[in-house]
Amino acid sequence: MTDTAAEGFQERQALLRLMAWLSPAFPVGGFSYSAGLESAVTEGHLRDGDALEAWLGVVLSDGGLRNDAILLCEAHRLQQDGQPLEDLLSLAAALAGSAERYGEITRLGEAFVKAAAAWPHPVIRHLTGTVTYSVAVGAVAAAHGVKRADAVAAFLHAQVSHYVSVAIRLGVIGQTRGLAIVAAAETPILAAAAELCRLSLDDLGSATIIADTLSLRHEIQYSRLFQS
Repeated sequence: MTDTAAEGFQERQALLRLMAWLSPAFPVGGFSYSAGLESAVTEGHLRDGDALEAWLGVVLSDGGLRNDAILLCEAHRLQQDGQPLEDLLSLAAALAGSAERYGEITRLGEAFVKAAAAWPHPVIRHLTGTVTYSVAVGAVAAAHGVKRADAVAAFLHAQVSHYVSVAIRLGVIGQTRGLAIVAAAETPILAAAAELCRLSLDDLGSATIIADTLSLRHEIQYSRLFQS
């Protein structure tokens, strides 16, 4: 195999792994969480596809998705540079805005690491204790040669697709509208991925007070389909 062919093989292999890790079928239990979206529907903030599309745009540009992407990029950089992840893991956990959000990102993270062990790599041994999802994805992606921009774009796409699935299950939209939202999200996701890969931890922060408050209120909601 020539060097060019070997490089192409490794890139395609990395792509296949990334697709597996962020597939809805990957056993992390993401289907049981809504990141506060259920409360937004219950309290009337999201009534149709237009409202959902606008909501997702805000959390991507100014909310939790933006922070998750920055943390993922930093984890990717640290892993590539051979630096420890402990401080970043502690920071990511501390940034959780509610008990439910903390439970969501840590359970997803720990489940991700356990499942990703099917692709053996020493990085798995360093992802112990309280492990947050975005950091775990970034570190494992870097360890297996996935490019940073590809990892964050795929992560954001998977999250947007998941929220669309949540909205479908809550009866806000149908599948056709959901697919249209996912398709329309491609350009903002790619733009966000390119921008966020250039940022650092100093750029962490959000301005989505309503979304954060709804996440807090979810735990006392009378009837729930989701854990967050």
